[in-house]
Amino acid sequence: MKKHLPTEINLLEKIYKLYYNDFKNKQNQRDSILYVPIDVDIIAEKLGSDGEIIFGILHYHLDFKYRYQQSDRAFVHLFARIVGNDKHCINFPYMVSVLAGLQSERRKHNIATILAIISVVISLIALFISAH
Repeated sequence: MKKHLPTEINLLEKIYKLYYNDFKNKQNQRDSILYVPIDVDIIAEKLGSDGEIIFGILHYHLDFKYRYQQSDRAFVHLFARIVGNDKHCINFPYMVSVLAGLQSERRKHNIATILAIISVVISLIALFISAH
């Protein structure tokens, strides 16, 4: 059976929904306030995908795409394989920022698409009226 390949926005939205409470609950036993450990297999199951695919997207694609270097030459990662004793960690506040940007771009795209469809409909109506 072919597994589903989630988009960046689908993946980050699912992580947000599944781990927001863990991020908010600063009392839980994690080694970093910013990095929240995630279970790629659970995320994959919820998305109808495979844990190795989810790990690959996070580690090889998204972290590479969004990590940046600060002025002190330290890197800020979106996803880290290990933070202290925690494994497979997402920089939650940074992820939320990336997700907000992706959602904003999606809204802009959807609005442009809707306006284009409306324009086509109006043009077709005008063509129909002028033909009769």
